[in-house]
Amino acid sequence: MGSRDPLLSDSDNLNDWFPRESTPLVAGHRLGVVVGGSLAKGLDVKLDRETMIEDLAVGRYVVVRGSRKDFFCMITDIMLDATNPAIRSDPPDLSDPFLREIYSGTAAFGTIHVAPMLSIDRDEGEPKPVRTIPSHFMPVEIATAEDVNTVFGEEDANHFHVGSPLELEETQINLDLRRLVERSVGVFGKSGTGKSFLTRILLAGIIKNDAAVNLIFDMHNDYGWAVKDERGAQAKGLKQLFGGRIAIFTLDPEATRRRGASYDHVVTIGYDKIEPEDLAMLKTTMDLSDAMIDAAYELRKLWKEQWIARLINAGLEELEYLREELAASPASVMALKRRVQRFERFGFLTQDAIDDSARTILEFIEKRKSVVLEFGRYGSALEAYILVANYLTRRIHAMYIDRVEKALGDETMEPPQMLITIEEAHKFLDPQIANQTIFGTIARELRKYNVTLLIVDQRPSGIDEEVMSQIGTRVTALLDNERDIAAVLTGISGAGGLREVLARLDTKQQAIIMGHAVPMPVVVKTRTYDTEFYASLVGDSREKPRAEGRSKDRRLR
Repeated sequence: MGSRDPLLSDSDNLNDWFPRESTPLVAGHRLGVVVGGSLAKGLDVKLDRETMIEDLAVGRYVVVRGSRKDFFCMITDIMLDATNPAIRSDPPDLSDPFLREIYSGTAAFGTIHVAPMLSIDRDEGEPKPVRTIPSHFMPVEIATAEDVNTVFGEEDANHFHVGSPLELEETQINLDLRRLVERSVGVFGKSGTGKSFLTRILLAGIIKNDAAVNLIFDMHNDYGWAVKDERGAQAKGLKQLFGGRIAIFTLDPEATRRRGASYDHVVTIGYDKIEPEDLAMLKTTMDLSDAMIDAAYELRKLWKEQWIARLINAGLEELEYLREELAASPASVMALKRRVQRFERFGFLTQDAIDDSARTILEFIEKRKSVVLEFGRYGSALEAYILVANYLTRRIHAMYIDRVEKALGDETMEPPQMLITIEEAHKFLDPQIANQTIFGTIARELRKYNVTLLIVDQRPSGIDEEVMSQIGTRVTALLDNERDIAAVLTGISGAGGLREVLARLDTKQQAIIMGHAVPMPVVVKTRTYDTEFYASLVGDSREKPRAEGRSKDRRLR
């Protein structure tokens, strides 16, 4: 045994002589200094030896304090490094406290990679796009509430609080609702990540601030009336939150009554109103060939409005007669007959139209009442959802175009901005059909006729790339499929760093928001949809004049 140092008693420990102090990472805490990087690839930061690397996480905000500017950045990667590569193959004996303290933070250290998002000139105080980078050895700190508020401002008539930055819950992220609705919006995330509750928070903000009137195709009855959350607790629907500002339409009045909800209108569609264009949307879902769709157009021309009813009820004699009248093959006509006979399962389809449901919906929209269309038991039948959503949207959109064009630029005569919410969006916006569907048309129009989309989907890779490029704001929960992640990040600046952030979100109550409604990509812990959230909606805008223009704050424009 070697001789002991006489200065050390039995109770002494080398950790007392060479302590490694660490402090909790709070707002304003210094992390390290910039040691390299570029504008295109981001900055490398060497951590101070006092900074515990385990306390850091991708998606967190930091600020580089430059000589004249503050650079607002997001952590996109965390790494371990060493001055001597030999340490990797021959690591020191860290059971010796003395060696551990000598090596840690000096020969071996932690680094983070940060992506600059905005720069703030200290003289001007206004966030601007990043066009330069800080110099070597500039200090890097955890962003403070003041830093976040400088970028995202405060909640007001045009901005709505959706959540808070990671590890900075004393401040909040506010979406610019006017910019949110002027282009289409996407809510993405794998199954079970809370897309419906996230969508409901966005819709509540839009309705509260009167940013747009909504038409919501409620496939699973998630939005109009109360629904149970993941914990089994009752969560209020939009009707319970906003009362008379919401109208519930239903395809299945019996199911709506069973849930204890009231409804304003029962939607029915007559066979005589369905056109071949409505069937074209069902090409994939109902396995319709081009020959069958061509046969539908021929039958519509021959039998006029009664073409579907007559086809469903056609006997052998009538089908034989069609051989002479149609260019379509008898096999295609028979196959089409078998497909449309499925419509007999849907109680909302009638022989003749009882009323014009599309016009009724438009009347509510023009009164600035948002409409939630519940599907009841038909929500589980994808062909019913696609048929109804496409049928109504085509006709409402045509009416909107007519009203906008008649207004001739007179804003007081124009119909209100409308946001149409659809689920399973990839079924409507598949690359094979997106160019021909009404939803693809609306997405590409941007806001030309005061109509935009809010699409909710767990498979963004199934949506046409051109349509994805037109989605202004993307609110994305956890995705673990590489193709889906790539699709969501299409066209986003700094997508490489954001990929790692997106793939490491928590499965619940976290999302990354990118695009038109925020000045920079932001990872948020979303607000909890609970009694506190309900109370925040009490001061809504039903008695206030509609907010016009842009608020005067320091947000980036």
